[in-house]
Amino acid sequence: MENTSLVALSRQMTLERQLSVVANNVANIGTNGYKADSSLFEEYLRSGAHEDNFVGFDRRVSFVHDRATLRDFGQGPLENTKAPLDVAISGKGFFTVQTPNGERYSRDGRLQINAQGQLVNSSGYPVLGTNGVITFQPTDHDVKISDNGTITVLEGTITQTDSIRGRLRLTSFASPQQLQKEGSNLFTAPANVTGQDDTVSTVKQGFIERSNVNAIAEMSRMLEITRTYQNISNLMQQQADLRKNAIQTLADVPL
Repeated sequence: MENTSLVALSRQMTLERQLSVVANNVANIGTNGYKADSSLFEEYLRSGAHEDNFVGFDRRVSFVHDRATLRDFGQGPLENTKAPLDVAISGKGFFTVQTPNGERYSRDGRLQINAQGQLVNSSGYPVLGTNGVITFQPTDHDVKISDNGTITVLEGTITQTDSIRGRLRLTSFASPQQLQKEGSNLFTAPANVTGQDDTVSTVKQGFIERSNVNAIAEMSRMLEITRTYQNISNLMQQQADLRKNAIQTLADVPL
């Protein structure tokens, strides 16, 4: 295969990957706490023919290499829902969630109380406090969540008393780009990455952090990728036609 076709194919492969990333961003515009992804590419230089019988050095060919996927951990817009169990993080911290596979991290603050009285996220996984799973009593009401994540309630029906049910455990990471998305709007930390208790971030009760995806920019990027892919396809077709015409012309040369 000629270098032109190889270079064009490498670019089409990265465009396909980039389109998948953009499409996933668009699909999660309405996902609470979602963090947008972006693709990182780099030039990959590879020498051409390098047999011993070639005179001099062959010029290296420039390919496109899909280097990595980066995540935008910027703050998403906050929506005022006024729901007492909706909580938005202001800062770089994450909610700590207990799953069957271990602790996971999320920015989705749409919380609820399950049948066992546990505070859980929208997927039903317990949201951890500084002392473990946060549990409510059947007679608890008027839930209040302070800026530092402390959860208090009024307990009882006739004689009402203030009671503390726990404090939300927020976790931050020195290098959040090392976190990996795991589905259910959760992040997992690799074995060599350790989170720290976040005492800097604050929470806002009655708010939800929306996705930080810029819908207009992502749709524009999707159109740009589609056009570029089509242009490369046209270029490859022109190269194929040129090769075909050259073969036919050479075939017509009288011997």
